This record gives sequence, structure tokens and C-alpha cells, in this order.
Amino acid sequence: MLISPAYAQSAASPEGGMLVTILPLVLIFVVFYFLLIRPQQKKMKEHRKLVSELKRGDRVVTSGGLIGTVARVMDEELEVEIAPGVKAKVVRQMVSSVVSRSDVAARRKAERAVPEEDEAEETADLEDGKKN
Repeated sequence: MLISPAYAQSAASPEGGMLVTILPLVLIFVVFYFLLIRPQQKKMKEHRKLVSELKRGDRVVTSGGLIGTVARVMDEELEVEIAPGVKAKVVRQMVSSVVSRSDVAARRKAERAVPEEDEAEETADLEDGKKN
């Protein structure tokens, strides 16, 4: 026979034993955790917070690329106005980002406050005109 018989030999065990074989796997897992898993969990947490805080009047971008204003907020859906008179229903989780937040109540209060200031200025102007 041309092939010599192979005799079983005992493998030389490394000095550290089991620790040396498992250590590279543990190091790989630690690197994956800090570079991949942890940032992804952080991003998911921020997205959940963003979606839960959506209000009427917020300008949003959907994952499909549509930009619109939230017209109505329901449990798991949003009604987004993407053009004047055109409304689309969107699942909350499909909102990828909020372009601008708007506080509808604060805006209405500001709109009411502006005419009062204008009236005060007009009254002051009329009084100045009477004095001249």
C-alpha cells in the first residue's frame, strides 16, 4: 500500500485550556454588543418615543417618503394631510421622522394675541395724532 496508516495521536492541549478557546468568542460578542446591538436598541427606543408623542399639526415624513401634516391621531393610525384636501391614513410606526413640531393651542393663542397688540398700537397712534 502506498498510503501509510494514520495513528491516533493525542492533541496538544493549549496551556489555558477551555479559557483560551472561549475568550475570542466572548470578545467578538462584546464588540458586536457595543458596535451593533446597543446603538440599534437606542435608536428603536427613540423611534418609539417619537411615534408616541405625535400630535395634530406635526409635520412628518413617512417611511415611503411622503411629507405631510398630521390631521388626526387615532390609536394605531394617523390621518396625514399630504396636500390641501388630500388625506392619507398612515400606520404610526411608518413615520420615520418629524420635520417640525407645532403646538396648535400655542399657535391659536399667538394668533389671538397679535390682533390685541395691533389694537394697542393703533390706539397709541390715534392718541399721538390727536396731540399733534
